[in-house]
Amino acid sequence: MKKRFLIGTSAAVVAALTLLLGGVLATDPAAKPPARPAPAVLAERAFAGFSPGNTQAEILRLRDESRATDTAQAYALLGLAYQQRARETADTRDYARSERALRAALERDSANVYALGGLGALALSRHRFRDALALGRRAQRLSPTTARTYGVTGDALVELGRYDEAFAAYDRMAALKPGLSAYARVSHARELRGDRRGAARAMQLAVDAAGSQPEPLAWARVQLGKLHFSRGRPGAAAREYRAALAAFPGYVQALDALARVEAARGPLGRAIELERDAVERSPLPELVGYLGDLYRAQGRPPLAREQYELVGAIEKLLVANGVRTDLETALFDVDHGLRLDAALVRARRAHSERPSIQSDDVLSWALARTGRCGEALRFSTRALRLGTLDAPTYFHRGMIERCLGRHGRAKRWFRDALALNPHFSLRWSPVARRLAR
Repeated sequence: MKKRFLIGTSAAVVAALTLLLGGVLATDPAAKPPARPAPAVLAERAFAGFSPGNTQAEILRLRDESRATDTAQAYALLGLAYQQRARETADTRDYARSERALRAALERDSANVYALGGLGALALSRHRFRDALALGRRAQRLSPTTARTYGVTGDALVELGRYDEAFAAYDRMAALKPGLSAYARVSHARELRGDRRGAARAMQLAVDAAGSQPEPLAWARVQLGKLHFSRGRPGAAAREYRAALAAFPGYVQALDALARVEAARGPLGRAIELERDAVERSPLPELVGYLGDLYRAQGRPPLAREQYELVGAIEKLLVANGVRTDLETALFDVDHGLRLDAALVRARRAHSERPSIQSDDVLSWALARTGRCGEALRFSTRALRLGTLDAPTYFHRGMIERCLGRHGRAKRWFRDALALNPHFSLRWSPVARRLAR
């Protein structure tokens, strides 16, 4: 029998494997660039979503190279480098630049797997999952043994709610090329199935596979830390986040994650300092929104409102650059009690585009917050169908049960959410503690 790697990965969104897989600029753009790796190594690293070193310098080199050589490979690498810079700076205008370069590569070689895979990864970043699936499968037909294309299709299938197919794609990727990217996806699949210990073991393999590469090591340690945090182990999480910062100083994901640990521990001053640093480096909506939540919890509503307004402005920029944000915007608005009827419309639209357990949960939460509790229960049940142990999803179910007048059941869901992670939300964990009594 063929060995399967998954057996038994968080409802971490695909962004953790695409949009947020990178970090801040690896080196100062003004610094002397390091020795350039071989093109094949550059392609593999860029396709995985990690910086080749100095991303800005690499873009300038690849611009010159693509003009001078006019080759598909140079344009493909340039397209991937633009995606890396978008991850580092949160400037989604680089998505359009990436697409132009990748399509230029395909004009020169319609069978360039890196260009096709890069377009698939770009579609994932833009939350266009059906497009990503089609591109990933096209790349697989051309090169069935290129492991990373199975990551693209697997990620798309997860967001489309086609989990058995997604996990099979991840298994195939791991069989073809065990390594950081494959182990991370195995971890994600195990977490989705409720196997949190197995997820942590697979992510530890990803940490080990990163070796001494600064950004990959930092990324993998942050993901391992998030698994610890989701299990209510902030101390273990903090150790991983600090190790990530030691490997890659200023790493945005580690700053944000460590801010959440500090917020869980008590006084918010240090958490705000860390989150502000993360936002200044990469103003992504989830970071800006969390900074607003920190200000709100600290009793500074004007500063919180400024951040919430900034979230809206950033989301408009994302939409203008081809990113579908319905699910994320709906969740933010529902969580913060903003434009609830419009948020429900967004949640329904997102659910039709990406019918995953995550969109089931967001739609159930939007329905509950607008008083449609019977319908909310149906989607909440779907959100839990894989056995995922996710504290926010449990909390939402508790609120739905309470809305239906079933207070005993509601209290059990609140207690279970807190048992999974007593610090699952700066805003909602205190509510769960109060209602669980």
